[in-house]
Amino acid sequence: MTDVIDDVRVDPVATPSRRPPRRRRQTLRYVRSRLSHLLLVLLAVTFLSFVTVDLLPGDAAVVVAGDNATPEQVQAVREELNLDDPLLVRYVNWLGGVVTGDLGTSFRTGQPVAEALAERIPVSFQLALVAQVLALIVAVPLAVYSAYRPGRLVDRVSMTIGFGGAAMPQFVLGMVLIVLFAGGFSSILPATGYTSFFDDPLANLRSIILPCLTLMVAEAAVYRQLLRSDMISTLQEDFILMARSKGLRPRAILLRHALRPSSFSLITLSGVNLGRLIGGTVIVETLFAIPGLGQLIVQAVFNRDYMILQGALLFVAVAYVVINMLIDLLYLVLDPRVRRDV
Repeated sequence: MTDVIDDVRVDPVATPSRRPPRRRRQTLRYVRSRLSHLLLVLLAVTFLSFVTVDLLPGDAAVVVAGDNATPEQVQAVREELNLDDPLLVRYVNWLGGVVTGDLGTSFRTGQPVAEALAERIPVSFQLALVAQVLALIVAVPLAVYSAYRPGRLVDRVSMTIGFGGAAMPQFVLGMVLIVLFAGGFSSILPATGYTSFFDDPLANLRSIILPCLTLMVAEAAVYRQLLRSDMISTLQEDFILMARSKGLRPRAILLRHALRPSSFSLITLSGVNLGRLIGGTVIVETLFAIPGLGQLIVQAVFNRDYMILQGALLFVAVAYVVINMLIDLLYLVLDPRVRRDV
């Protein structure tokens, strides 16, 4: 009898604590489904971008061989680069190299694509991240106060300035900032150029202030308006009235009870914009001569450097999709309703 009891006690199958909770299994299943969806999206995006790059005007073999090359030389370059292979075959070969970490080599410079991206990605990522942080620092307090006191002076002034900044094109705003802070009556900040953070942190900060301000203005205007609208709706909910009836201070109601349920749309939009800004800072990087990913894409288009262009588009697609997936997973932490529906 004792042996039977001991067997029951040590039997791992009969021990319910060894099984993961039901909620954890559902969460893991949700994460797996999101990862499979991520792979499908990346395959579709990379194939469409590969087709788009292939349809660009111009012949890469002519670019590599030179304008004065003979037809025989152009044909030799085309065969060396496998440009005569069907599109699907070239895509599969390129994708196989991507899986193994080989993104190819630049047609023009001979530099590995992975090396070129490693030099440019940190620059664009820093610009996008700093611009996003500045936009949130400006937008969130203005939105909270404007929702608490709608129609007051702060609300009207911030809305007017925000709409004006969002309506102004980035290259116009950038030139205005250059005139104000880097030329004309003052030379407080450099107008162009970029200094690495590891070379000189202070010079790096000075070199990115104007580009980040150019990117930040429109983002802050949109974030402020979005969060203000959501908070005004949240402040009319029953649980806010209950908190007020308990005698809680307005600051506690705004920050502890109203801000969190009102921030889900803001989190989604800020994540989407971060992925967009990483590869979408073409105008700002060109205007301020910042050696980032956007400038690399423009140079690759003009030089018909298809391998560099395809590698850059791949990174932008991966960054955009991965950031959106992380936002979906973040909802599981922030919103109990999402965990309940998983």
